[in-house]
Amino acid sequence: MTFERGKYKGLKKEDIFEILKKEGFKRVYVWEDYPGSYYPYHTHDFYSAHIVLDGKIKIRTDDGEFEFLEGDRFDVEKGEKHSAKVGPNGCIYIVGEK
Repeated sequence: MTFERGKYKGLKKEDIFEILKKEGFKRVYVWEDYPGSYYPYHTHDFYSAHIVLDGKIKIRTDDGEFEFLEGDRFDVEKGEKHSAKVGPNGCIYIVGEK
């Protein structure tokens, strides 16, 4: 997993969509998780980018646990094992898949 802190804070959704599309992400969409949502360890068969618009999410990988807030980006490699726990106010983020 790679991540960037705060780089996207204050950007419009449309601008983030455009950035991800220019990076080659074919599928880009907004995802919303309810407060306290939990995803146990799993993998994806695609590379994904996640940019937090609002709320908080914690991601656990073999390298540890990382918390992401508004403006943060985290990318998950294809096949990378991870879990996710959403904060008490939920989390809204843009996802790009390729």
